[in-house]
Amino acid sequence: MIGAIIFSLISLDNCRPRKPEAVPPARVEVKYLGFHALVEGKKAAEELIKEIPRLAARGVNLLFVEVDYNFEYRSHPELRGPEPVTVAQAKSLVRLCREYRIRLIPEFQSFGHQSWEKKTFSLLTVYPQFDETPGKYPGNQGIYCRSWCPLHPELPPIINDLYDELLETFEADGLHVGMDEVFIIADPDCPRCHGKDPAELFAHAVQTAYDHIVRKRGKEMFMWGDRLLDGKATGYGEWEASMNGTHPAIDLIPRDIVICDWHYEIMPGGVYPSIPLFIEKGFRVLPTSFRNKKAAEALIDYSLQFSTDRMLGHLCTTWQPPEAGKTYKHPPLVLASRRLRGSG
Repeated sequence: MIGAIIFSLISLDNCRPRKPEAVPPARVEVKYLGFHALVEGKKAAEELIKEIPRLAARGVNLLFVEVDYNFEYRSHPELRGPEPVTVAQAKSLVRLCREYRIRLIPEFQSFGHQSWEKKTFSLLTVYPQFDETPGKYPGNQGIYCRSWCPLHPELPPIINDLYDELLETFEADGLHVGMDEVFIIADPDCPRCHGKDPAELFAHAVQTAYDHIVRKRGKEMFMWGDRLLDGKATGYGEWEASMNGTHPAIDLIPRDIVICDWHYEIMPGGVYPSIPLFIEKGFRVLPTSFRNKKAAEALIDYSLQFSTDRMLGHLCTTWQPPEAGKTYKHPPLVLASRRLRGSG
């Protein structure tokens, strides 16, 4: 989720909402210092388990554990990745997070990110009919990541089973559904999606997940926010925002979804227009940083100007497997801890 950013202050004049009254950072009370862990198998889970006490000492009180297909699913064992996270490991995380007062939220990358480089993940390998572009792009050449078809009628029951199993095993009160960087959408060769509005298709995918997670299960839903932003108008470009027509979905989805608003580069003037935009649209927002410490500092300092309960705090990502004794030293996490918790 890293891309070049072209910024224009002129283009922001018509798209940036009014900024709430700024207050000194010391007066801002935020709800979360979050950490996102990429847990792609047993080894990563064991490393994360060992790291929980240190993360808690750093001030982390929200933990997203992204397992995707890398879990010991019982409802659909055919979708398990190699050396999947076990139920026993999940329960260890539950116990430790409860002990250290960390809110534990599993993550399942939905819609996009159904492949990486030459590897297509298990859903579209086992059920190729769910691919938005079935038979196209052999070896995933010429594309970033595959997408599933948001309109395939046989898909939701399978995905909902996986959502349910994660919610139940991790004893979670919420689920992160991913949905970032969806570049393949409304493909002209998809028999269901061709010719349809990308924004409406994206909103449909969000709504489908929401209907099950929130309306049926009564849980909270989290998602990445980039596809809801106009890449040209905001100046974020095609990675941290959308250039393929999905951004109008921001007005088509439920407002009680928590938006994890990731930005990994320094914006000119340290201004991140998506934060006030999401707030004024009625969403709660969790600004998210990566490895660039100066960029994380700029994002944190800008976000702390917003004295509203819709600005939830900060989320740190590493996008690599956790390592016991090292992950808690992640420089942006140390910085965020100092800024938000007065420690580190």
